Amino acid sequence: MQLAELNVGRLIAPTDDPRVKTFMDNLDAINGIGKRMPGFVWMMDGLAEPGSVNEDIVIEDDPLLVPNLSVWKDVESLERFVWGTVHKKFYDRRAEWFEVLGEMHFVMWWVPDGHRPSLAEALQKLARLRAHGESEEAFGWDWVRDARQRRTQAG
Repeated sequence: MQLAELNVGRLIAPTDDPRVKTFMDNLDAINGIGKRMPGFVWMMDGLAEPGSVNEDIVIEDDPLLVPNLSVWKDVESLERFVWGTVHKKFYDRRAEWFEVLGEMHFVMWWVPDGHRPSLAEALQKLARLRAHGESEEAFGWDWVRDARQRRTQAG
């Protein structure tokens, strides 16, 4: 099994607006780092050129909602990218470019090796997490941490 993840953010402005320029100017570089990381498997093609929208990834008819959907070998591989590269610096600055969403916007789940989840599948996993909380079917970082603690206590 491999790990899929979906992260949805809502930009504070359209992709060609100066307020999100730093984010847009660095998006390809950050994604490129991810794609070169050990354990990276696949990433959904992302945003179109600044000022335009990739219609295949529009959520709820809102071009400011931007998804990131990827597959990784395991949780540890994704963690190394998210928290151990320059990605973390951009994550720490997310409030400059993204609205604070009032509900869960990140989900992970297990997929069979070689499976490439669709955006629709990923959004269903996010909806499941929002409706039922964390489980083996759909989870976030807290579930991963708690599962590790349970394994440590059991071992």
